[in-house]
Amino acid sequence: MELSFSHTNEEVDRLIDRLIKAAEGVKQPELIRELIISSLKIGQENDYLPDLKLINRTLREMRSTTRVFAPYRHRKKVTIFGSARTQPDEPIYQKCIQFSRLLADRGWMTITGGGPGIMHAGNLGSGAENTFAVNIRLPFEQKANPFMDKNPRLITYKYFFNRKVAFVKEADAVAVFPGGFGTLDEAMEVFTLVQTGKTSPKPLVLVDDEEGFWEQFFAFVKKQLLAKGLISGEDFSIFTITKDVLEAAEVIEGFYKVYHSVRFHDDLAIIRLNKALDEEQIHTLEEEFPELLLEGARISATEPLEVESDQPDLADLPRLVFPFNHFHYGLLIAFINRINTF
Repeated sequence: MELSFSHTNEEVDRLIDRLIKAAEGVKQPELIRELIISSLKIGQENDYLPDLKLINRTLREMRSTTRVFAPYRHRKKVTIFGSARTQPDEPIYQKCIQFSRLLADRGWMTITGGGPGIMHAGNLGSGAENTFAVNIRLPFEQKANPFMDKNPRLITYKYFFNRKVAFVKEADAVAVFPGGFGTLDEAMEVFTLVQTGKTSPKPLVLVDDEEGFWEQFFAFVKKQLLAKGLISGEDFSIFTITKDVLEAAEVIEGFYKVYHSVRFHDDLAIIRLNKALDEEQIHTLEEEFPELLLEGARISATEPLEVESDQPDLADLPRLVFPFNHFHYGLLIAFINRINTF
């Protein structure tokens, strides 16, 4: 039979309902029902074994991700990217230890790739109880570092794309140290996700070495990408470059000084705040960031909206709501930074 996501599958629907009931303790049963139907439809539509193995392994890896991270939802986390080849005697390695230790002392947890080099430094600085390792199986160079090898917050992935989801989805901030192709790939993906609004706004700090690794990289970006119109000037609001680990930590913490989080619903941007803004401050935002608003729109202070009823833990936070044009996500970062000045 051709299966449907609506309740029209007769005996199959009854069997799924019985299965969910028999399993006991299933949360969000309607969504789980759709997952079961999706699995059955995949089995009907595809008999190519490598495809089925990929889908199965992806679901198993994503399940492991949510299981490991779920108990720490209340803790803010920073993802650290950087070279696996950086040696412990290099200044940038020691700088990473200092950086992750600074944030751990302020209550943050660290997520790294779990390998050697900068990843090892990030785990070391945070301490065993404050760190995650999302490792990848590779034929060379990458295996879980000794510090994280037996840690319950170690996850090992087969697929890079699942690992990348964990890096970004679970992070409230991202810090990137100098690195090679893998590090640049990870950094540019976060740039793209923030620039296009496919991940929530978050601070992105590029921690530089004394030779100016990131300064030189972005000299190229300005000369080739910006000058040729391939990116916009507002995209430079997405990141901060610094050689100072204290400044890096303060940029990350400062991003959440007044700003709490954002939720988009159709054309509405719902900005949750840690404290309310007054009318004069809201008017200042309207004057300084008209490009964010749909024509003729205003920024309003409001109570929680009905669409947010699934997040009751955020109901007490003050909010700003405005019709957002969905074009200027780089400028939205600047908008959030401006909110944090009040």
